[in-house]
Amino acid sequence: MASTRHQAREQALSLLYEAHSKHLCASEVLAQQVIPPDPYVVSLLEGLDNRLEEVDALVSSNAIGWDLERMAVVDRITLRMATLELMRAAEQDREAVPLAVSITEAIELVRKYSTDDSPRFVNGVLSAVAASLGMETSPPAELSLPGGGSPVQDG
Repeated sequence: MASTRHQAREQALSLLYEAHSKHLCASEVLAQQVIPPDPYVVSLLEGLDNRLEEVDALVSSNAIGWDLERMAVVDRITLRMATLELMRAAEQDREAVPLAVSITEAIELVRKYSTDDSPRFVNGVLSAVAASLGMETSPPAELSLPGGGSPVQDG
């Protein structure tokens, strides 16, 4: 069982990658788990099962020039998880995570598990998603990306 939200996101990424690889929905992968995952993992996977069309529409409309299927699998899954978190924050849901935390965590996941270009790409898409949800996109001063720039940066 994951003990932190960061670990829960990593476990959710792993399970969603498994679902993608096996052509299953997230709830089917959850049902196959011998040890029940962290409640936040369950929340993310069930949330994506229930709201995937809405999440994908937001990602697609903000990933200018990118088709969801052309994106790296880890990037697409991470964008979906973070977009769900941003939607919950915009709705002031009880599962809400602060904007900067969602985006920073997504950047960290793709930095660790995807391509060198993924952090900038994910940052740009999630910043646009946040703006489309009417969320303030000013970054905390202490957050930065390698090579300059910061998460939640406009432009």
